[in-house]
Amino acid sequence: MPILRLETIINAEIEICFDLSRSIDLHKISTAQTNEKAIAGRVTGLINLNEFVTWEATHFGITQKLSSQITAYQRPQHFRDEQIKGAFKYIIHDHYFESQNGKTIMTDIFDFEAPFGFIGKIVSKSILSKHLQQLLERRNTTIKKFAESDKWKSVIPS
Repeated sequence: MPILRLETIINAEIEICFDLSRSIDLHKISTAQTNEKAIAGRVTGLINLNEFVTWEATHFGITQKLSSQITAYQRPQHFRDEQIKGAFKYIIHDHYFESQNGKTIMTDIFDFEAPFGFIGKIVSKSILSKHLQQLLERRNTTIKKFAESDKWKSVIPS
């Protein structure tokens, strides 16, 4: 059960960072390399409490589907998305936001377990953790770029 933890400091308001993090449209932009598409549930705009999205993406040459639901929501400090259907045994992704000295500290805690018992644990440690870390870092870099410019206005509805 690896747990990934990322901290990103963003020179932008906490509300903007929070909303960018739950933007389906920004997620699509940040995952273009895996051809990720929202195909069911909330497929555009900002995902909210109890809503779900089903993603289709290609990882390691295999097209997969994963559905996640927002199960906790306290704007603008925290929200949680959890896998409700997909290849993993489970995924729990907590998004935390803290305003500090005019900046936002965005912290991701990504807890997951691959299927297939012992073999899944080996694959998680050797391959999946690095792959997922890179996806999260790419996503957070995209959030930071949009939040620190006027680009955020193109993905957050007014």
